Amino acid sequence: MPLPFKFHTALIAVTLLAASLTLHAQGAKPSPDATAKATVADNSPAEDFSGMYSFLKEGEFIQITMDKDGASGYISRQGDQDSDRGVFLDQWFSKISVKNYDVSFTTKPLHSVWFEFKGVFSRGATQSKSKDGYYLLKGTLTEHTSGPDGKNSSRSMQLESKLLASPDEDPGK
Repeated sequence: MPLPFKFHTALIAVTLLAASLTLHAQGAKPSPDATAKATVADNSPAEDFSGMYSFLKEGEFIQITMDKDGASGYISRQGDQDSDRGVFLDQWFSKISVKNYDVSFTTKPLHSVWFEFKGVFSRGATQSKSKDGYYLLKGTLTEHTSGPDGKNSSRSMQLESKLLASPDEDPGK
């Protein structure tokens, strides 16, 4: 006599549960896929640090955008060479890494200049993103320049950038 469908379903569920408990008790290792996902989650940013951060001069900024696929961004700065003096230039990141609070990025060269940054995100003193400085970006910025003679030069400096205010993110509104 055939068994009813509900009995088959219940029997399969109990069998799967018993097998799972047995593997757990024997100390079975998670599948490689589960390990890879856990590693990605462990290296994910501590918070969403997306936003516009101050850069070297008034009006210049670093834009960092974080989403489920990683991070991206660019620096918007004024050119300082004869050919681009005073013109705003958007210099996109060629690579960026954000792990917990650590951040590093390198820009693509533009007009023979590129930047490297290595530092950390930290919490600023303000209590709301509607005020400058909710997050800080602190670290070492290196500006690289390639001269017309083909020689490269670089200069490093300490940078502390503030997250610029986003009035639309004020929870009181």
